[in-house]
Parts: sequence; structure tokens; C-alpha cells
Amino acid sequence: MPEIIKRKARAVLFDRQGRLVLIKRTRPGRDPYWVTAGGGVEPEDAGVEAALRREVFEELGGRVDRVREVVVITDERPEGTLVQHVFVARLTETDPSSRTGPEFSDPARGTYETVVLPGTAEALGSIRLLPEPLARFLEDNLRGLRALVADSRTGPPGG
Repeated sequence: MPEIIKRKARAVLFDRQGRLVLIKRTRPGRDPYWVTAGGGVEPEDAGVEAALRREVFEELGGRVDRVREVVVITDERPEGTLVQHVFVARLTETDPSSRTGPEFSDPARGTYETVVLPGTAEALGSIRLLPEPLARFLEDNLRGLRALVADSRTGPPGG
């Protein structure tokens, strides 16, 4: 069995209006692409969900609730296995001035722009979301994921 070389936590985030919250990455010499908030699980994290909450705060200055793990994506590489734990959550607040990390202090890393898109298949299909297995999972499960974090008093947003 290949060794797990890295574990990551990724957050498919919806705001209170059921819109998808992503990060648009623009790097020198590359076409723009979009990602979900997330990153590596660090030794000081109490677990994968704790890493997710930390990453959402670092990258968006955000806080989340209604957090549920929905899929695990593995990527076999020559040096071992990358495991990405994907959660769905509702973004309850953001404070862009609280964002931290080298992605915000090193201009050579490009830009990280918070983008809010309608929580629809059409909106998702209009962007290049990476990694590709996550994009396919979202295309197939978008409505159900939105329903997981919807306000139970009003039903799924846009539904």
C-alpha cells in the first residue's frame, strides 16, 4: 500500500444565500483557475476538520458551520498518495483583513481573489475548477451539497 505523503482538507463553501464561494487563482504565466478553500493538515491541527477551519480562516478570514465531510479524493503519485478530505460547509462570516499566509505576502505566488458564484451547474461550468476530480464531484452533486447546508426553515436556496 502506498504511503500517504500529504493529507489536505478542502471546503466546498456556500454562503447564506446558497451561492458558491471559491478562490480565483491568478499566477504569473498561467491561465486563471478556481479552487475551494483548503490546504494541508498540519501536525498542530487537532484533526482534518480543525485543519479545514484553520484554512478557511487563513484564506478567507472566514468562519463556517454545518460542516460535513462528503468525499475523499486520492491522487496516486510516484512519491506516494495525496489524500484530500472534502467537506461541505456554510460560510457564516468573512473578514478579508484577517487573511494570512505566504499567498498574501509573496507577490510571486500570484493573487487569491474570493469569488462568489451562483450555486448552479451553469456557473460551475463557466469556470476551470481544480482539482478536476473535485470539479466532477461538484457537477454531479451540487444541488444535494447546497441542501446539506441550507437553512432548514426555508429549504435549499434557489431550489
